[in-house]
Amino acid sequence: MTQQQLSIESLGDHDYLVWVELDEDLDAAAVTLRVRADPAVVTQISGAEADERRVVAATIDYLTARQRADDLPGDVDLQDVAAFYDGYVDELQEQLRR
Repeated sequence: MTQQQLSIESLGDHDYLVWVELDEDLDAAAVTLRVRADPAVVTQISGAEADERRVVAATIDYLTARQRADDLPGDVDLQDVAAFYDGYVDELQEQLRR
């Protein structure tokens, strides 16, 4: 079973660097992703007072539940994720309400 830890650094202007540390059976790996937190998608998910960092973390969790972090593209835009995954916005809305 794979567990992951995230580190997120804001680059400003809705851009983030995300490090996903994978702890696998015998070796550890880290994956670096650049994430664009499209403001319209963030607002759609979590409202006008949204915590972008929280939405970015939830998005990475959402994506890595579907594929390995090292199989994700190096650049992730929330607008692209919302367009590709039909249930993404609804699932994150539900998750972030908890």
